[in-house]
Amino acid sequence: MKNTIIAPSVLAADFANLQKDVEMINQSKADWFHIDIMDGVFVPNISFGMPVLQAIGKHANKTLDVHLMIVDPDRYIKTFKDLNTDILTVHYEACTHLHRTIQAIKAEGMKAGVALNPHTNVGVLEDIIQDVDLVLIMSVNPGFGGQSFIENTYSKVASLKELITKKGSKAIIEIDGGVTSENAKALVEAGADALVAGSFVFKSKDPSQTISKLKEISSI
Repeated sequence: MKNTIIAPSVLAADFANLQKDVEMINQSKADWFHIDIMDGVFVPNISFGMPVLQAIGKHANKTLDVHLMIVDPDRYIKTFKDLNTDILTVHYEACTHLHRTIQAIKAEGMKAGVALNPHTNVGVLEDIIQDVDLVLIMSVNPGFGGQSFIENTYSKVASLKELITKKGSKAIIEIDGGVTSENAKALVEAGADALVAGSFVFKSKDPSQTISKLKEISSI
């Protein structure tokens, strides 16, 4: 049985009671904390800054999966390491020298991820897939939570899985955006290894139970 990674997106949590939601994730069947950092430039929204990530890190006892939706991410690589980030994901579209950025992340002892916007073809990763630990497929346009899932994601995941296999890469595939109990199983069947869920978890009546349900559905 495949043990699919479930990563609740803290962007959808209750900011006024963040510690409660962090502790809920700690005690749930979730595997990672997914934390979106947005600068209002690369995407039309601003989210957590360093102090909030630091506060989350103090209470979190699971993997910190940090997704940078910012321009010029190289400036902050060491800062994120100092904030106990385990996986640091940068956008292909934001990096002029992606290989150098990936190497810099790894040099700090973190796992390196690359995110692709919905319009970006997986083929752009052909020359770097062997150096990457994770590829994050955006299944909505980045910037805001609660958007509808883009159906083309399934074929995109399948194409990425083919590329990973062909190149002998150990990269895992993460999906971010519009993930629910309705599409989780199909995404895993297409090749996904990790699912990010925000609104679906935090807007449910029982977020911990919703996480358990997603874990059960997606572990095929």
